[in-house]
Amino acid sequence: MRFVTAVWKAEQHGFYLDPRPYLDELPELRDRLPAGAWAFASDPSHYDMGHGNSHCVKDLELAGIHVATDKSGQLTLEFAPNQWKHDSGLRIRYTGVTHFSIDYEHSIDWMLVDTVLLDEILPGEDGGCVHEIALTDASITVRCADLEAVWGDAE
Repeated sequence: MRFVTAVWKAEQHGFYLDPRPYLDELPELRDRLPAGAWAFASDPSHYDMGHGNSHCVKDLELAGIHVATDKSGQLTLEFAPNQWKHDSGLRIRYTGVTHFSIDYEHSIDWMLVDTVLLDEILPGEDGGCVHEIALTDASITVRCADLEAVWGDAE
């Protein structure tokens, strides 16, 4: 990610997370991000890691990846709620997907599922956006025309 920091700090026995540089840059991106991406990234709860915020992406558990088998360019990522933090899960539907990748580190073997550390949405070079999601032991990258993020239980 270009602005958000999400790195393992061995001396702290945990992750160091800092969205502040991205939040500082975000107002400059407003006119260059698609509407859905802007709505999700600029939601005041998105990066608010404080207690009681059930719409912060941190600690959501990756629960499903659904890739369209036709040429519609659709992709859906589903995230289950962390029982100690979230009231519901999150579903992100991407349209006009031109790239999707998930890269696993396989360096953290004590966790049963990958959870979200933080994410970042930037304008794409040719329009649309690039959504990068840092997980505890992997990273996801999606290049798309736009996205829609919906909080709630899976349908």
